[in-house]
Amino acid sequence: MQHTETPGTEAAAPAPRLRWWTELPLILLVYACYSAGRLLARGDVSGAVDHGLTILRFEKVLYLNFEHPLNRLFTREAWIGIPADFWYASLHYLVTPAVLVWLFRSRAVRYRAARTWLMTSTLIGLIGFTLLPTCPPRLLDASHGFVDTMAQYSSYGWWGGAASAPRGMGDMTNQYAAMPSLHVGWALWCGVMLWRFGGSRMTKTAAVAYPLITTIVVMGTANHYFLDAVAGAAVMGVGLLLAPVVMRAADRVKARFVPSAAPATADSSAAGSSIVSAGCQTSAGERIPRQRESRFEDGAEPGASPKDAGDGAPAAAR
Repeated sequence: MQHTETPGTEAAAPAPRLRWWTELPLILLVYACYSAGRLLARGDVSGAVDHGLTILRFEKVLYLNFEHPLNRLFTREAWIGIPADFWYASLHYLVTPAVLVWLFRSRAVRYRAARTWLMTSTLIGLIGFTLLPTCPPRLLDASHGFVDTMAQYSSYGWWGGAASAPRGMGDMTNQYAAMPSLHVGWALWCGVMLWRFGGSRMTKTAAVAYPLITTIVVMGTANHYFLDAVAGAAVMGVGLLLAPVVMRAADRVKARFVPSAAPATADSSAAGSSIVSAGCQTSAGERIPRQRESRFEDGAEPGASPKDAGDGAPAAAR
């Protein structure tokens, strides 16, 4: 008996699974663009200093003077300042990739949206670095009251006195990429991921503590203004809103330029057959493959009713 295919029950093509060997080059490409973009504004020193002083004056008008007391505390108390410098120089590059790998391995369904959100926000931050080079508090004139804790405690860590980069590599970084603070933005992204997909109380505690401590650290080490941190959070918010748009655009580009396998549809001959083994056939209500075998006469086709094998059918051999 021929089976009719119910509309909408055709086998859909499975969604392609993301692979690490395609994800890693994509992440490295975005980070390379991020690092290269940071270097574009390094020559505009006078403009960067003016932008930093403008932010500082605006904060004073709003009575947002968090940087000075924190910086004095970090400078006076080495047991706070040294770990804070390690936090600033290291965790930015360790925690974020670790959360990405964790999502890729254990939350694969959520990974693509989370990765797109992070990358979109990073590229927005890159635009900010390029259009608005900003001198961090630690590079302002000493009369403004800031101390560069990275330089003060450089003998305790692997970074150089000129930047948070390894010694001798300070000239390869753009020290005027303070606005927005992607240290804070990336930490906020990590916090959201840990809060949403982490199951334990410890994970949720880390989700709150990590971005909060990072915000305190970037100000206490005089690497960012408070408004840099606010801008970092705002960039992540914009990236979150744009991530679905970016994913839809990527899907359209992929559908146009990358050939995809056609959905699996059953042809007419396969649709009418439910053969599960050689010469065995099942139908609705029959779970044992050879259940109907005794019903067929010699020479009759499996699945053919006696009526079908009557008129016009070859006679069985006797």
